[in-house]
Amino acid sequence: MNIEETSPHQHEAVFCQSCGMPMPEAELLGSEQDGTKNEDYCIYCYEAGEFKQPDITLQGMTDLCTGFMVEEGMEEAAAHKLLAESLPSLKRWKTTAAVE
Repeated sequence: MNIEETSPHQHEAVFCQSCGMPMPEAELLGSEQDGTKNEDYCIYCYEAGEFKQPDITLQGMTDLCTGFMVEEGMEEAAAHKLLAESLPSLKRWKTTAAVE
């Protein structure tokens, strides 16, 4: 058995710490200013070391992502509930959730 097979991250799901989107492929990872991949945030939220929507609120992100999940076939109420429960625990929102 080689090192890759025993990696603790190999079977862990990686989710964007801003929008909660699954990031199973490296192409979905955001980037830093120097072009390196950022494993915390997706390409839709974070690029070149900055958030694409720096002023979006937790509620704004919940509403935005609800729309995408509905497009993917999820019922709006279920999508909104899932996001309202999960987004506040993500890295980007942990500090601001108490403020809003």
